[in-house]
Amino acid sequence: MRIAVAGGTGVVGTYVVDAALAAGHEPVVLSRRRGVDLITGQGLDQALEGVEVVIDVSNSGTVDRRKATDYFTLATSTLQEFGVRHHVDRSVALSIVGVDRISGNGYFQAKLAQERAALSGPLPTTIVRATQFHEFAAQMIARTRIGPVALVPVMKVQPVAARSVGKILLEVACRPPTQPIMEVAGPKHESLVEMARETAARHQCRLWCISLPVPGSGGRAMRDGSQCPTGSARIAGPDFATWVRSDDALAPSL
Repeated sequence: MRIAVAGGTGVVGTYVVDAALAAGHEPVVLSRRRGVDLITGQGLDQALEGVEVVIDVSNSGTVDRRKATDYFTLATSTLQEFGVRHHVDRSVALSIVGVDRISGNGYFQAKLAQERAALSGPLPTTIVRATQFHEFAAQMIARTRIGPVALVPVMKVQPVAARSVGKILLEVACRPPTQPIMEVAGPKHESLVEMARETAARHQCRLWCISLPVPGSGGRAMRDGSQCPTGSARIAGPDFATWVRSDDALAPSL
């Protein structure tokens, strides 16, 4: 099967491409590096020739609500428009668990707008909402590190490996849609600050990870597990303790 992967050069996109190749499919990466622009549609006509399914794991590159919303809605509409033109059968889009429960987060509101654009479009679409990735701890360290100190938000998470999400996205893409929205999570609840400490230790990085309670409604949502699944979710391993000892944990640089 010929499968287009929007954002195929990112972390999850790379794992989707790897899974597709391992399964004998032909992945087509849609990214600016490959001459494809999801906003203008440049390069899409050629890239979508013979494609049966589009998997969208693209990112806006900003957390600003307005800018992210503009990007996600326009990119989604463009993918849907060109997909219909080239007789694509269906699409799958990656989103975030809890995106519909947390107010005041501009990026989450943008992702919710993306979901609406995808589900209201002409292509049959499945939204796969995932929890934070195991890789999230390293990303948080990179964002908050000041010298030997990283201020890590107090956050209850149920993280999942990005590689596992990539495999599930491919699995969903290879079958007809059965439900509009599904959730994916890892097997265990974790503390983000403990994840950060274990990540730093895995990288042999001398770093003091300090817990930082974030104020306001956003901080409460982090602490009370609002970004964890509340109903039936697809549980995918490995757990964080297993993952952090794997080669995948060494991919990001601290």
